[in-house]
Amino acid sequence: MTSTPNGDTFALHLPVPDVPGADSTARGLPRRSDLSWQQKLIVDSSAVADLGLRTALASVIGAGMIPRMAAAAVRNRSDDDADALRFYAELAATKDPRQCFPAPTEPPRVASRAANPVAEWVARGRVRNISFQSSFEATYPGIREQRRGYTRNNVVHAQHWQHNDGPHPTLCVIHGFMGSPYLFNGLFFSLPWFYRSGFDVLLYTLPFHGRRAMRGSPFSGYGYFQFGMAGFAEAMAQAIHDFRSTMDYLESTGVDRIALTGMSLGGYTSSLIAAVDDRLQAVIPSVPVVSPEEMFDDWFPANKLVALGRKFGGVSTESSFAASAYHSPLNYAPLVPKDRRLIITGLGDRLAPPEQAEALWEHWDRCALHWFPGNHILHVSQPDYLRRMNRFLRPFMF
Repeated sequence: MTSTPNGDTFALHLPVPDVPGADSTARGLPRRSDLSWQQKLIVDSSAVADLGLRTALASVIGAGMIPRMAAAAVRNRSDDDADALRFYAELAATKDPRQCFPAPTEPPRVASRAANPVAEWVARGRVRNISFQSSFEATYPGIREQRRGYTRNNVVHAQHWQHNDGPHPTLCVIHGFMGSPYLFNGLFFSLPWFYRSGFDVLLYTLPFHGRRAMRGSPFSGYGYFQFGMAGFAEAMAQAIHDFRSTMDYLESTGVDRIALTGMSLGGYTSSLIAAVDDRLQAVIPSVPVVSPEEMFDDWFPANKLVALGRKFGGVSTESSFAASAYHSPLNYAPLVPKDRRLIITGLGDRLAPPEQAEALWEHWDRCALHWFPGNHILHVSQPDYLRRMNRFLRPFMF
């Protein structure tokens, strides 16, 4: 049970073991010898479980890549043409987020309707589902017309939990890959607790997920990997653009303080937004990826298909890495001040290994870094780090 600042008491939603983690020291994440036997046991067992999950997820992603790999093999060329990769690499080399991710030029025209009763019961408050037409245009001119045709993806969706006494400081949440359902994220992040602590909450849907998935998609998020490296780059660019439009919407309702957190792919996206838009009061990437190219090299069998794709297209590893820097937060200086950045990672995580979070920590001038002894999904001592998030946010948001 946990109390809000107003004295309300209620349970955090996810029943996870309460073996605590801690903030990192000046040297970074703990060495194995620094851990208690309980922490070592959970790190090791959760890492084994994560390896199984990683293989399953890599198989799903790999299956989504096969049709394009087969087409590329028949034509003896990759759909990720060399011109597109050079284009992204040249943009990345500027290290200028304003050039790489132009801001929306017009405010969104938002449609709003009441969410279903289950959402309002979970939040114990007023919940609206919002949508608007994306104003995003593909960064690479060669695929703009193609991207305009993704009509379902080009409608932005989010869920907004609002208090009745006017706009409150708002915590925005970006889900992970395949993890778009609002109910799941509301419970996973114990968002009713944050809501009762005084935050309004907004759950943002990434491109190609949930209601943005294209018809016939075998799973939510399929479109991120369906269209090759150029498609992934454009999905990231659209995620940034559409979230900035969502911030425009929040400001139009009177919200003047916005914080952002995200998990996994959402952590990657939130880290990049922190380098693109200076309106964020604080940012908290959780189990973030920061260098997908390096991460996928360990993801069997997807890594084999990525290698085949490079071979068919005559794309070198170096040019692939140079292009992927376009959407990496490690390529840009953060705009959110150091004391308003908090990174959360799991020592047993093998989907987004803690080395990824530590690389972001180094790039972010060794800001606050909190670790827990679980994996990508099992966030052991999650109540502990959720309270850490709340303590971290309150000075900036209230």
